[in-house]
Amino acid sequence: MDAKADFKVTVSKEETVAAMLPLQEHWLPFSNLDLLLPSVDVGVFFCYRKPEGYIRSFSSMVNVLKTALVQALVSYYAFAGEVVANAAGEPELLCNNRGVDFVEAYADVELPQLDLHNPDQTIQGKLVPNKKHGVLSAQATELRCGGIVVACTFDHRIADAYSANMFLVSWAQLARSNSISLVPSFRRSLMNPRRPGCIDSSLDQMYVPISSLQPPKHHLHQPTDHLISRIYYIPSEQLNELQSLACSNGYKRTKLESFSAFLWKMVALRAAKDGFKFTKMGIVVDGRVRLGEGDEQKASLMCSYFGNVISIPFGSQGVNELIEKPLWWVASQVHDFLEQALTKEHFLGMIDWVEAHRPEPALAKMYINGSEEGPAFVVSSGQRFPVLKVDFGWDRPVFGSYHFPWGGDSGYVMPMPSPCREGDWVVYMHLSKRQLELIEAEAGNALRPLTFDHLQAVASV
Repeated sequence: MDAKADFKVTVSKEETVAAMLPLQEHWLPFSNLDLLLPSVDVGVFFCYRKPEGYIRSFSSMVNVLKTALVQALVSYYAFAGEVVANAAGEPELLCNNRGVDFVEAYADVELPQLDLHNPDQTIQGKLVPNKKHGVLSAQATELRCGGIVVACTFDHRIADAYSANMFLVSWAQLARSNSISLVPSFRRSLMNPRRPGCIDSSLDQMYVPISSLQPPKHHLHQPTDHLISRIYYIPSEQLNELQSLACSNGYKRTKLESFSAFLWKMVALRAAKDGFKFTKMGIVVDGRVRLGEGDEQKASLMCSYFGNVISIPFGSQGVNELIEKPLWWVASQVHDFLEQALTKEHFLGMIDWVEAHRPEPALAKMYINGSEEGPAFVVSSGQRFPVLKVDFGWDRPVFGSYHFPWGGDSGYVMPMPSPCREGDWVVYMHLSKRQLELIEAEAGNALRPLTFDHLQAVASV
């Protein structure tokens, strides 16, 4: 095993941290959009150097974290609850202030030695906790150099990345003795279906009742390959070049559309080598702005809404077309399927679609990749990842990332802003080993393995 990954983590304390105030036990129903999420956990972690001149011990830093957490859970009480089944068999949240499992640990490794490029080896289950109970788990780990890693794992059915980001920023604000800048709203009536509902036929192509799923069929040429996680960085100059190529037909394309198109071409190249004819890509869309359109009060409420407000439109394309066509053409395909989800009507229709199928559980088709069509992956925009705002009082993180080995057959990619250089991206990828090997071979000038040396070099510029 790599020496950077072969280090020991010793747990010194485990306890459950609950909200500081007694809360009235109550049940919080899942919204219709929460019900579309599978039972998967999402990890997130932040790495901090030992601050110069900082005289507090690790135990005192942990006390700061826990004191702020018991305050944060008063407003973010959903994270202190438990998921239970209601009479119809649907999940809902029991807000009983069960609390958050909090782990204190020591890792016999120095921050510069931490292999951030291979988080499955160094982060998963070591520095990011495996959630055993409740909705949220947290861990603070002291490193040999005096640095600290703060990490959380949360139930995706309770919160999307937007909601988790709200919580992380609030937790850090309270740790610095500040007030929460955005108090979360759990107003589920914002997600009420219409009467009567209005459902566009396109939603039947995006979402499917679980009972109607066919057992997965294995393609004759399916490689015996497994999904692994890697973290890369992409310099702003490379992003600008990709965007320039994606816009060369005269249309304006975003950096996310341009990057996603580039990645789709790479995945297609690997798929062709494995004998596949098609490949699918989805992009996560946040519906908060869309649902608030035309209603100033609702728009304000949606900004603080805690829960899941996401859709995953996707496209399927022939492998040969993706390989042979220029980047601007692929970016146009991305733009076209993405555009269908960028409307208020799309999200209202999703809410109505779930209502029409309840209590039958349903799922986004992009979470399922059991067909013979070929490889599929999802790109989630993490551009609002607040890494520089998660300062608990001992300076901002030198690095932060989501970690989401979700256990499905589809890949997952999340680009986030670099904490060290404006315009650069950090990209978390959960793809097959063969796909990542090809990407590193064919696109190594753009997507570069993340190292601590890079973070130091960029930060010093």
